[in-house]
Amino acid sequence: MKKDTNKREIFLVLTQTGTVLSRLLKLVTGAEFNHSSISIKDDLSVMYSFGRLRPYNPFRGGFVREAPHIGTFLRFSDTEAVVVSLSVTEKQYREIKKHLSAMYRNKQIYKYNYMGLVFAMFGKGCAMKNSYYCSEFVKDVLVRFDVVSEDLFLEVVKPIDIYNAVNGRVVYRGKLKNYERVAM
Repeated sequence: MKKDTNKREIFLVLTQTGTVLSRLLKLVTGAEFNHSSISIKDDLSVMYSFGRLRPYNPFRGGFVREAPHIGTFLRFSDTEAVVVSLSVTEKQYREIKKHLSAMYRNKQIYKYNYMGLVFAMFGKGCAMKNSYYCSEFVKDVLVRFDVVSEDLFLEVVKPIDIYNAVNGRVVYRGKLKNYERVAM
């Protein structure tokens, strides 16, 4: 069997929007970034996460597609971000892409894990079927497709924990709205 040595990139995007919830999380966790997304596109034109379904309603969350210039990130245009490039095999890339597409096609079955987020603020886990908060989701994708080992995480995962666990390369730091993919 031929080993898959072709390399591709996926992108981890950590953000701080400045919303009431993100400011509360920053106060509780002390973390610089309190939201995480994953993208298979180097221009970040499609990022996947669990967050607000509507930019003006923080109380309805679920599985979302995000981008720097639409939705919540458009509304909160001063969002700070760090973008990390992760090297994956061609097989991992295809499987992640297929998984994210399938989740989006069936997005109605996925819910935002509000209870998990509340428990996480007290250092406790609360996993629920088909229910995630942003960093639970990103961790699940990275672990499911062997990008990182589950052993690198505690029961409760924060965006900064994912950043610290991945062996990636920071390709951008600054305002998300100013992100432009730099040729490597």
